[in-house]
Amino acid sequence: MSCSSCKPAVGPEIEGKEEFPGPTTNACKLCTPLGACLAYKGIAGTVPFLHGSQGCATYIRRYLISHFREPMDIAASNFAEHSAVFGGREVLHTGLANVTQQYSPALIGVATTCLSETIGENMPQLLHEYRAKLTTSKETKLIHVSTPSFKGTHVDGFHKAVTAIVENLVTAPTETKTGPVALMPGFVSAEDLRHLKEIFAAYEVPVTLVPDYSETMDGGSWASYERIPSGGTTVDEIQALGSARATIECGRVLAGEDRTAGTHLLKKFSVPLHRLGLPIGLRETDRLCEIVGTIASRDIPRELDLARGRLIDAMVDGHKYVFGQRAVVYGDEDLVIGLASFLTEIGVQPVLCASGGRSRRFAATLRAAVPDLPEDTVIREGADFDSIATDSEALKPNLLIGNSKGYSLARRLKVPLVRCGFPIHDRLGGHRVLHVGYRGALSLYDTIVNAILERKQETSSIGYAYL
Repeated sequence: MSCSSCKPAVGPEIEGKEEFPGPTTNACKLCTPLGACLAYKGIAGTVPFLHGSQGCATYIRRYLISHFREPMDIAASNFAEHSAVFGGREVLHTGLANVTQQYSPALIGVATTCLSETIGENMPQLLHEYRAKLTTSKETKLIHVSTPSFKGTHVDGFHKAVTAIVENLVTAPTETKTGPVALMPGFVSAEDLRHLKEIFAAYEVPVTLVPDYSETMDGGSWASYERIPSGGTTVDEIQALGSARATIECGRVLAGEDRTAGTHLLKKFSVPLHRLGLPIGLRETDRLCEIVGTIASRDIPRELDLARGRLIDAMVDGHKYVFGQRAVVYGDEDLVIGLASFLTEIGVQPVLCASGGRSRRFAATLRAAVPDLPEDTVIREGADFDSIATDSEALKPNLLIGNSKGYSLARRLKVPLVRCGFPIHDRLGGHRVLHVGYRGALSLYDTIVNAILERKQETSSIGYAYL
């Protein structure tokens, strides 16, 4: 990361062909292959493999381990000077052979790094050569995704890996579309994945998540060491998605992409595609339940209806505390859109919505998804924390909502930080933060209200014990 003294002034959102700010200071995003590695961890028996330097694997492991608090193996081809000059064919083939021998994986998910992308490695050719010389272990499948960090974010890498998984594994369908629903939930927490499965179970609709790292990245303690943690969606389950009765793809910004896992299933296998935003808050969860209810041909199950009622009751109870509060929201584009939608539902004004993503669709998509967003809300695309800090100091928010990387700013502004999204390094259980569904909205609502109340107590000269 390089520093820049150029700080964009508070103003309208970036859109159209306006140029993004230059070099960043403390970027509001993470590297592209990180997202690909997490997506690969949601497929049973998979080992993520980086074609690049060992330092890239170490960096990604460090970030994922400190958020999920779980072991995280990532193989690497270990570029050195020779590979950087003459190409990484030899180290790639050696690395893949070693992983196959040591782990016996069902799948090796290969992602490229900046170094291998910069020298122009021909990955399809290199992997073809590797497969051609194999004499054993041809059961191990290989999937490759291009993930240079100079182009995209960790969320981009995640979605590209999901698309590659579906494009490479799904096979010809049966004559009827009676298989489980294919759900592409996006970059969410392990707790979110578990709750999404509970929602489908309540409707009695079978579902296949791509990916599902709810166990591989948040499992129980082991009686003995597992080289590849158990759990995840199996290769067989993914191969059968050509017969899925429908696909549900979460992500409004993602929907602007021409090539996604959902569009592949639609175009190649005629699987009906439903799209919605991340189901955060009342409106988006209603939309999810509407889609699943249509697929299941049934009304909302009682347990979900009760959860919805509890959420509305809580919103009434706490309205006097949150109404008119001013929030800065930052993080992944689709997460910020979901959070902003929820905040407007509860009466909190998002004064700044910022993301390090550079889709050039963020502002327009946010406005369309949240029509009651105030006109003077500042929207920053391609933001870093330096520009977020500059805007925040002028906007004077009451709280920040986002990941742990905003803590120093919250401390400087003397406002609470409601931690959600990724990464959460300074609290335990970041991967168990529930964002989605009625229960997730209720949990976020309680956290936001209590953060406001705690701040009121801390800054009061009296220190009210009853609020």
